[in-house]
Amino acid sequence: MRILVPAFLAAVVTAETAWAHTAGGPGEGLRAGFLHPLFGPDHIAAMVAVGLWGALLGNPALWLLPVAFPLVMAAGGVVAIAGVPIPGIEPGIALSAVVLGMMIAFAVRPPLWIALALVGTFAVFHGYAHGAELPPGGDAVTYSLGFVVATGLLHLCGIAIGALADRRWGRILVRTGGAGIAAAGLVFVGRLV
Repeated sequence: MRILVPAFLAAVVTAETAWAHTAGGPGEGLRAGFLHPLFGPDHIAAMVAVGLWGALLGNPALWLLPVAFPLVMAAGGVVAIAGVPIPGIEPGIALSAVVLGMMIAFAVRPPLWIALALVGTFAVFHGYAHGAELPPGGDAVTYSLGFVVATGLLHLCGIAIGALADRRWGRILVRTGGAGIAAAGLVFVGRLV
């Protein structure tokens, strides 16, 4: 049952026939918003990392980090759609994978407010990038809804993987995954130089 809901949402949002007559309307906004984070490896790495780190930290971070990220990300998207410039968006996105990956790899357990501040800061960069990519003529509200839903699903993937940390081999796997996310982040940073 757990796999059916994300699979259903993905099928509904990406079904060609469902959006056949929307040329830039609400359907295209929802679909474009949903697909945007799924086609950016930097976004995928950071968003899965938020769920993984939340799972490692346990309650209440388990649910607070994955709830705070999309909320703050949506605010970042609004800032971009409004045309307010924020410098360093791409480096901020790349560094989010490095930093969050290292938090997982080294099992860093800061106070909750620090984890939330860190995740929230990175969420602004990701949201801004999503908002700046709003397709011409696309509906900003449905586009934002799409990228928030996709982000939530990526967080859930991280939480599901993080649930393996209850076992010794799972902790090794999760922390190794964190190191992999950090390494990928370094590649993203290297592409910007």
